[in-house]
Amino acid sequence: MPGPGYFWIGQEEEQEVLQVIRAGYLSRYGEESNPKFLHKVKDLESEIGKKFGSRHALAVTSGTAALITAMSAAGIGPGDEVIVPGYTFIASMSAVIFCSAVPVLAEVDESLTLDPEDVEKKITPHTRAIMAVHMLGNSCDVKKLKRIADAHKLLLIEDTCQAFGGAYRGRSLGTFGKVGAYSFNIFKTINAGDGGLLLSDDAELYKRAFAFHDQGHFPLRTGVEIGNRSVIGQNFRMNELTAAVLLAQFRKLDRMLEHLRSLKSGFKEQIRDTKGLEFRRLNDPEGDCCNVLTVFLPNRNTADKVAEKLGATTLARSGWHVYNNMEQILEMRTINPKSNPLKSEHYRGKAEYKKGMLPKTDRLLERAINISVGVVDKGLGSSFGVNLNSSSEEVDRKAETFRQVVAQCL
Repeated sequence: MPGPGYFWIGQEEEQEVLQVIRAGYLSRYGEESNPKFLHKVKDLESEIGKKFGSRHALAVTSGTAALITAMSAAGIGPGDEVIVPGYTFIASMSAVIFCSAVPVLAEVDESLTLDPEDVEKKITPHTRAIMAVHMLGNSCDVKKLKRIADAHKLLLIEDTCQAFGGAYRGRSLGTFGKVGAYSFNIFKTINAGDGGLLLSDDAELYKRAFAFHDQGHFPLRTGVEIGNRSVIGQNFRMNELTAAVLLAQFRKLDRMLEHLRSLKSGFKEQIRDTKGLEFRRLNDPEGDCCNVLTVFLPNRNTADKVAEKLGATTLARSGWHVYNNMEQILEMRTINPKSNPLKSEHYRGKAEYKKGMLPKTDRLLERAINISVGVVDKGLGSSFGVNLNSSSEEVDRKAETFRQVVAQCL
């Protein structure tokens, strides 16, 4: 079930965690003047912000928390629509709903990311933002989506939870829009069990995000006098133990990505000439995180047969990421019926949800299979393949198995 970072957890993570435990300060906050307080959360924010070229970084408890914080700080709320792809993790949609806004579902194209043409069609007078989800480790067509957002004066929010460390034309994903969100759960490139982060160059947005993530406090909880809290906020603070693990993982990122790219390239080369096979289009192959290798079979029946023999599923049947399988979204099952954003007095739009509403997406997903390279996740459809610790012999063996299975099913 885990992602790449899981396979490389070792002494570095252990040492970082032991430092925090021995110091005794487990919270983001400690005695600033005490040398025993190690500032792991601050160090994580600083290192990621510097490497990715962003002025402001904020560590939070999860990718979902990062999305909610990002959109709340950007001012997205009741009456607003946010365009999201029909193929994404459910948190992309639920985060919009928790901001009291309305997710508007759009098609994906052959890259399995937002189809810019359909995004244009889905814009209404109520649209406030486009959520560019960099799915399966590779980028959206950032250039086209940013041009659309700018032309219509919309916010571009980047959901980079599945593409931490990825790039588009040499620039880090998550740094093109108003704000970018990342996830560090067990399925992601680097992981600490759970965790998240957001990046932005906007100082005011960062100030609002920090306050929102910590009960209204800015810049820090310590030293803030009563009466100086700017907003009602949440508790999405990352702790020092989580940050310690992530610091160790983050310092392995370049080696991790290099190894993943080598694994994926080797596997892809061995199955390249397989009859009836197409590869997912990548908007920037050089910036790919290489967590999975996505292939298309000629038709749904063939894809189902191949998936069954491999012990995998087609993407259409992967429950966590396909709008057709999200009954709680399709029926807008908010935990309190009064919080349904479609019924808000502020909403004047006509968004609706039903199975089959994105036929292009459906046709692509029913022919697609994910081969694991770094993320071994049944919910993502990537239960067959290799992982970060796989030997060249295992890659050869799995590639041969794949070729044989496809040949049997055609």
